Amino acid sequence: MIEIKWTSGLQNYAVLKMIKIQNIYYMLAYAFRALNESEARRFSFENFEFIDELFTVILAKGIAKQVKRGLGKEYMYHAEELESPRGRISVSETLKRRAIHKNGIWCELDELVENTYMNQILKSTSLLLLHSKDVGKENKKQLKKVLLFFSNVDTINCRTIDWRRLQYNYNNASYKMLMNICYLIVNGMLISEKEGNLKLNRFIDDQHMHVLYEKFILAYYKKHFPALKVTQSHIPWNTDDGMIELLPCMRSDIMMEYMGKTLIIDAKYYASAMHKNNRYGNQTVHSHNLYQIFTYVKNKDTKHSGNVSGMLLYANTDGKNPDKEYLMDGNRINVRTLDLDCDFVEVRRQLDEIVRVWLL
Repeated sequence: MIEIKWTSGLQNYAVLKMIKIQNIYYMLAYAFRALNESEARRFSFENFEFIDELFTVILAKGIAKQVKRGLGKEYMYHAEELESPRGRISVSETLKRRAIHKNGIWCELDELVENTYMNQILKSTSLLLLHSKDVGKENKKQLKKVLLFFSNVDTINCRTIDWRRLQYNYNNASYKMLMNICYLIVNGMLISEKEGNLKLNRFIDDQHMHVLYEKFILAYYKKHFPALKVTQSHIPWNTDDGMIELLPCMRSDIMMEYMGKTLIIDAKYYASAMHKNNRYGNQTVHSHNLYQIFTYVKNKDTKHSGNVSGMLLYANTDGKNPDKEYLMDGNRINVRTLDLDCDFVEVRRQLDEIVRVWLL
């Protein structure tokens, strides 16, 4: 189980919510298209108390698989003085050095090496996990074992990683989920202590969990409902005069279309799915969320057919269940929660039920 920290403005407060750790693995696997059913079943039998324990196991197993395939390599340039020629001979540099009584040949080399940026990120992030007090000895042992293959790989400062440098192709596609896990660890969990020391927190921050939650739901529906058109779609403004120059862009988190029917889903990962009115003590749906989904639906339903529905799908982070359905100006607007504190079979049932009810 993990502890999730939430931040609102200048006020920091922690919300304790029990989320089945194995479900984080499923969310990652779906989001980064790396789901392996047999591997997922093995994870389901392991008991993880903290998220960094799960990440340690995933990296240990993922790196072990990558080692079997072969660590990624790149050609890197360097120059050195050699006794016999290799690579390209630099005549000018060789003559210059011989002028000061040296007999070597100055050579410029392009060598295929394992000291790539992705391998440096893997090694450096793994070392962060090895320093975590929450990771058990056996899991640390497995991670240390695979890191033996990184003896020729440099470590880097995790705070200075330039994630924009990462480019994926056919040869390094297997690194994608590993890199995204490293990104979550470094950007979602890493905190600085006094004297420049780095430490991992026991939770992923709310911003990165929100992005993961949204990616997971989109990828789940794409994988399991191929008959539906599932996209992140741009919704044009339905203006009378066509003037949209200064209007903000509308882009749905998830849009599903089937036989003339459309469901627009806004995935939300908050400390609470409901907003509490401190003055009156009552609770309501977050107003800006409701305004947003209503705007999406009405601008998509240009023919006023009622065939466009909207849904606010909150992660159930506080145990409260505000599942409601409203009929607003001819369109269905749903507010639902997704319970992640259960076996993934139940998570799948909840997601499948959303489609079943929508298509009724």
